[in-house]
Amino acid sequence: MKITVNGQEYPVAGDKVLLSVLRDEIGTLSVKEGCDDGTCGSCVVIANGKLVKSCSRKVSTFENQEITTTEGLSEREKEVYVEAFGETGAVQCGFCIPGMVMAGKTLLDKKPDATRGDIRKGIRLDVCRCTGYKKVEDAILLTGQMLRDDQEVAGSNERIRMSDRAHRADAAEKTLGTGLFADDVRLEGMLHAKALRTRYPRALINAIDTSKARAHPDCVAVLTAEDVPENKIGHIVNDWDVMIRVGDTTRYVGDALALVATAVEDKLDEILALIEVDCTELEPVTTPQDAMRADAPLIHERGNVCAVEHVNRGDVRGALAGSAHVVTRKFRVPWQEHGFLEPECAVAEPVPGGLRMYTSSQSVYDEQREISRMLKLPPEKVRSTATLVGGGFGGKEDMTVQHHAALMAWHTKQPVKVKFSRQESLDYHVKRHPMDMEFTVGCDQSGRLTALRAMLISDTGAYASLGGPVLQRACTHAGGPYNFQNVDILGMAMHTNNPVSGAFRGFGVAQSLFAMEGCVNELAEMCGLDPWEFRYLNVVRPGDELPNGQIVDDAVGIAECLESLKGDFYRYPGAGLAVGIKNTGLGVGLVDTARCTLSVEDGKVHIRTSAACMGQGIGSVAEHMLSETVDLTPDRIVFETPDTARTPDSGTSTGSRQTLLTGEAVRRAAEKLRDALAEVDSLDRLEGREFFGEFSPPTDPMNSGKPNPVSHVAYSFGAQLVVLDDRGEVDKVITAFDVGTVVNQQAAEGQIEGGVVMGLGYALTEEFKVEGGYPKTRYGQLGLIRSNKIPEIEVRFVRSPGLVPYAYGAKGIGEICLIPTAPACAQAYYNRDGKRRYSLPLEDTYYRQARPPKG
Repeated sequence: MKITVNGQEYPVAGDKVLLSVLRDEIGTLSVKEGCDDGTCGSCVVIANGKLVKSCSRKVSTFENQEITTTEGLSEREKEVYVEAFGETGAVQCGFCIPGMVMAGKTLLDKKPDATRGDIRKGIRLDVCRCTGYKKVEDAILLTGQMLRDDQEVAGSNERIRMSDRAHRADAAEKTLGTGLFADDVRLEGMLHAKALRTRYPRALINAIDTSKARAHPDCVAVLTAEDVPENKIGHIVNDWDVMIRVGDTTRYVGDALALVATAVEDKLDEILALIEVDCTELEPVTTPQDAMRADAPLIHERGNVCAVEHVNRGDVRGALAGSAHVVTRKFRVPWQEHGFLEPECAVAEPVPGGLRMYTSSQSVYDEQREISRMLKLPPEKVRSTATLVGGGFGGKEDMTVQHHAALMAWHTKQPVKVKFSRQESLDYHVKRHPMDMEFTVGCDQSGRLTALRAMLISDTGAYASLGGPVLQRACTHAGGPYNFQNVDILGMAMHTNNPVSGAFRGFGVAQSLFAMEGCVNELAEMCGLDPWEFRYLNVVRPGDELPNGQIVDDAVGIAECLESLKGDFYRYPGAGLAVGIKNTGLGVGLVDTARCTLSVEDGKVHIRTSAACMGQGIGSVAEHMLSETVDLTPDRIVFETPDTARTPDSGTSTGSRQTLLTGEAVRRAAEKLRDALAEVDSLDRLEGREFFGEFSPPTDPMNSGKPNPVSHVAYSFGAQLVVLDDRGEVDKVITAFDVGTVVNQQAAEGQIEGGVVMGLGYALTEEFKVEGGYPKTRYGQLGLIRSNKIPEIEVRFVRSPGLVPYAYGAKGIGEICLIPTAPACAQAYYNRDGKRRYSLPLEDTYYRQARPPKG
């Protein structure tokens, strides 16, 4: 049969799914594969003027139809969409954006004067996990206006200062889908590989017979643990098996038993089905409490305790005994799926003496370190190059497919691609940590907080991942942004046979502050103070001590955040209020270094740093830092893709660290460039020179013994107000944040809007179910909020009394934006019906009706 795509006719052999034909045969790579069940909308195209999902329909249904992708837009349309999406800050990770463009075009072709309401309905097939949709709506509104009024695309090449509105450098390639994600990489002779996973969360592997698989005519290779030079790797703790050996016991359903490769991707499952595994199913450990039992089996030889944290300051017992009011409450928060639009994918290419990786992760150097360890190679023999990253939120810090692609390429001496289906991604990659928490909080008669005793138990699943640091942040931030010094906080992260829990935006603080803010609300009521008065009385100001002992400098604006919301709090008497705090950087005495090299090449300044962009826009941050320091226009700046062969190690994109740390490294390198420019008459005279910047802020380790340790180089602060309508639906969210100097106004707003929507999902709609160690959720069942269900979101930035002395005062923004959302929602519903809620997602709301008791 034949189909017509972007005005050109193509022959198609066999009745295949349209998406695979578009990507693999025609090469229209703007059309993305984001899910298995027609849920995400990344695959949408226009067929005879209608928006359709290409992942769920065969090509035969498109005969005699004209199919359009972003590649088929007119030149005028392309320049307008790029201008509009760049101007409004609608582009973050970019994976969903070509689909959004297709949805926008479908709507505007029929209704050139479409309203915001029309657009919300028009893009409802498309999921965006980054932006919160508002900036996408703005972009389509602007596109419609520019096309209706025949406006010219003026463009700008003016110098960009810190808080200026500016287009991201990657806006064009992400809007039109010309930028490459990992699954877009195609190499000559490339094989496809896939792992066979265990059927059971916990099982003794007695034997693995691969003979029938090896005999399959399309099988190129089958590997098992015996073929791995070093079988234990890990992000922090080397405890994660590349594959499970015969005689060992599996730890969760994501454990790999064998790895197969073929040149025919469609044959992977057929070959895997031929591998025979003899195993003995064992009863899994499925709760942290069961993992603590004396008769519980050991999940790791070192035991079932992954990490223990204890933060102890002051006299908690005495302070609580002397408190006028004390509350003790238990809280439970669940797993949460990152829901990034791009499933994990990696391509490994053999090169003389080593490998080159093409991946979408949160650190090319983490990949280099773990893969070189696995293969017992010197690190420099593994070159890791980043493609575009389709969202991360912490979920792409661990190895998922990269190590398997590398291992197979190393053995076969051919390029190898390994990618997860959406369901595999859901089942196997890390999640937000579930936690059970007990908080006891006291205050005096006037409402001043006196003490906190807390116990936090987290389920870190089968492997360590980031379980230790997440627990640590949950404990060190459990007291919130409040001025009191008596704390006794004990945290335990336990191994189970559940899916692994790891890094996730908020990094433990979203969990512990849900509990703390809930207790604060109850204490306020006991004292006769409203939630705003109680918080304003207790939040830290310059010179105060945080509960962890750190004295806050004048770069603290939480009181200003509350002041910004005061009028709205009293204007909306039923609104829920909550505050939050989040560290910037790794801190706690760890070496935390950011690096940048500025090189002058062909008359342009290349920014070279390994800081990964998962959508948050670190490239734009670096450009702003450079342009603030040196008088350069955008056309003379190039931000390079992270590459271990070109870009110095700037650490993992985690912990809200890149804006401040890498920003300061860029600033330091830029000062050297500026000084060199002052001695010559033009940039061309510096051709070939390089300027290096490095920043590694000193901090104090946990339990340092210092009365006032410096745990982190900086903190960001925020407050949120959640307003419900008469039906109990979230009608409006008003936010105020202290993130220091705002870098690129619309980009910062977009980060917060996206974080608020993610926080609303955590609070109200999202649920990742695990039963007996088995994940039970498909992408369409996650409860991700779509565009037509988004409330009005207002973003405000406040100015603290002072600024951090680094990166022109900029602080991290990526995580603080969702931390206050869930507790603010809980208080809003309490104000509505008088019911306290101590678990997430909140029950008995507009979004989730109360469940009848069992039995």
